[in-house]
Amino acid sequence: MKTITILFKLIFLISMFISNHAFSDTLNKIEIVGNDRISDETIKMFMSVDVKDEINDVKLNEILKELYQTDYFEDVRLNFEDQILSIKVVENPIIENISYNGVKSSRILKIIKDETIVKSRSSFNEKVLKKDRLKIKNILKNLGYYNSNVDVFTKKLKNKLINITYEINLGKKSKINKITFIGNKIFKDKKLRRIITSTEYKFWKFISGRKYLNQNTALFDERLLNNFYKNNGYYNVVINSAFAKLIDENTFELIFNIDAGSKFFFGDLDLNLPMDFDEKNFNSINDLLNKTKGKPYSINIIDKILNEIDTITTLEQYKFIKANVIESINQNSIDLEFIVEKGENFYVDRINIFGNNITAENVIRNQLLIDEGDPFSEILLTKSINNIKSLNFFKNVDSKIQVNENNKIKSIDIYLEEQATGEVFATAGAGTSGTSLGFGVKENNFLGKGIALDSNLLISTHEFKGKFSVRNPNFRNSDKSVYISVEALENDNYKTFGYKTNKTGFSFGTNFEYLNDFYLGLSNSNFYEKIETNSTASTLQQAQEGNYWDSFIKLNMNYDKRNQIFQTSSGFKSLYSLDLPIISDTNTIKNYYNYSYYFDLFEKNFSSISLHLQSANSLNNKDIKLSERISIPSNRLRGFQYGRVGPKDGDDYIGGNYAYSMNFTSNIPQLFEDSQNVDFLFFTDVANLWGVDYNSSIKGDGVRSSIGIGLDWFSAIGPMNFSLALPLTKEQGDKTESFRFNLGTSF
Repeated sequence: MKTITILFKLIFLISMFISNHAFSDTLNKIEIVGNDRISDETIKMFMSVDVKDEINDVKLNEILKELYQTDYFEDVRLNFEDQILSIKVVENPIIENISYNGVKSSRILKIIKDETIVKSRSSFNEKVLKKDRLKIKNILKNLGYYNSNVDVFTKKLKNKLINITYEINLGKKSKINKITFIGNKIFKDKKLRRIITSTEYKFWKFISGRKYLNQNTALFDERLLNNFYKNNGYYNVVINSAFAKLIDENTFELIFNIDAGSKFFFGDLDLNLPMDFDEKNFNSINDLLNKTKGKPYSINIIDKILNEIDTITTLEQYKFIKANVIESINQNSIDLEFIVEKGENFYVDRINIFGNNITAENVIRNQLLIDEGDPFSEILLTKSINNIKSLNFFKNVDSKIQVNENNKIKSIDIYLEEQATGEVFATAGAGTSGTSLGFGVKENNFLGKGIALDSNLLISTHEFKGKFSVRNPNFRNSDKSVYISVEALENDNYKTFGYKTNKTGFSFGTNFEYLNDFYLGLSNSNFYEKIETNSTASTLQQAQEGNYWDSFIKLNMNYDKRNQIFQTSSGFKSLYSLDLPIISDTNTIKNYYNYSYYFDLFEKNFSSISLHLQSANSLNNKDIKLSERISIPSNRLRGFQYGRVGPKDGDDYIGGNYAYSMNFTSNIPQLFEDSQNVDFLFFTDVANLWGVDYNSSIKGDGVRSSIGIGLDWFSAIGPMNFSLALPLTKEQGDKTESFRFNLGTSF
């Protein structure tokens, strides 16, 4: 039986072979008819056959497929007889014009034209046209027009020409009425809303486009939430879906379904080095690994360790190094092994950049930590790509590596997709200290050179301020930032300080990263100032009325080791600035120092301790100007009225020459079950203000202190914060303010 089966299979294969070659013959001639626009030579170029080749049924089917794939032909007929291949074609019409009715926005039209395949003067293909119609629908959906309708019509003309018309009904943009997070919600809704880019529709957000439903943005928000949870220990988090629930005709509820899973912590962390490496050079890494053990799992912490490894290998001039991380998952902990090893000795041959139609190439190359001719480093390439992303000039940034094994070189291709870089914003605020209104316009990539232009105006109860600045973050292709600004200020301090000031001038300077996380800044400021005093002010105060010209140099030193800028849970920040006069009637030297240390007392807690020091003194024993005297900021001494603390001349609070403050702040997580949009704070402040150079007999120094609670509420009309403070110690003449509130929003 088995023998018979084999025999039948053999007969079948032989018959198939014969059938495939039964009509095989040599091709001696190719004849083409029906082609008006496309030449015979062009048609033959698309065919994988030539004279003297063997022709059979299989080859004919292949030729037919090749000609249809060109999209040039509506119909193709083949006939092979007497060694002659006859090809009869019917050409597709040529598209003369494409119209888009119903869309007035040039921006939307440009996106549609760039993304669709069918173009004017190209060959018409009905299948491609149908695909383009669906693509336009998706484009409009991603722009917030979920209820749009797209119809397409064709009109045949003479000479095999055709016109295409898209009839587009945009409808109203689909608003995000509500954003909901369901599932395992470890974090407050307020916090999660800050993570994602989509935002709920509010009437004051008339400029923002993030309030409209966007499919791509929602998918991006999924990734942001995923990264956020993983950076807080939830290794197995799953964002099941981001879907839109229709509320009415053009209003949606955006829902994120989150399964956080269990929280994981770092277990054992080991560093594995090559045998010829000096382990002493990596002592700081081992210290960091020991400190990390037991902390919640975080991708950011892993990146930080890898960056430290890269820094050391670079300083010690180790070349062709790559670092890998092996994770071992236990019950609720993850062990990590950081393996440092020598890779193949590849050098960078070329770095090619594509897609920067507006942005100058040198702006992008200034962000690269790896250059042509350098040893190839995956870590440096990753950091370079992240640097380009941080510019916020591009929607997408991708890279591809081309390897030439023989020459031991690699070429790097960087692909960019540009996006709009301009901003228009407005702010409004109200509180116990008054109201404010602000406007501004920014362009972060002027002329594609990476230059930032910023113009803003602030009007408040006691102040009018306007400023225009230009900043070049990579001056002359260096890593140094230079800027120039022009500003005007009018400050009415009659009621509190007994004077009014008008100030105009300009500043210019530079700042740069001197060492890792250590920044230096140097600037020169020049201001013309007019001081007017109240008629009730003291004689010594009135003596300072007049016009002043001041020119001074400012030195800044900033050391920033925070784990993140917002919701900082660890690290510190230290800032020192020094103002030295060049030309000044009072020759005032000013010192400023601030140190903040961040830590968590328990899970979901953010705490900080801050020290603030400030001084202002004359170098020629003259009185310093009234406008340069020091006051304690209201956020550093809660429970007291701003400016109404310290030395007092008659009825006027004149400030002092010296000040310090110490502050402790800690949040109280989830005080109430349903307090998803509310943060509760506990704080204590200690401060002092003293020293009056023009009259040493004026006192007012003494330690002020307060204790209190605060509330940050993300309300329907914008963020609000309240504080209730109890002054513990005060001096005679101090004005207290137990309750303070502020309401502010931007739109």
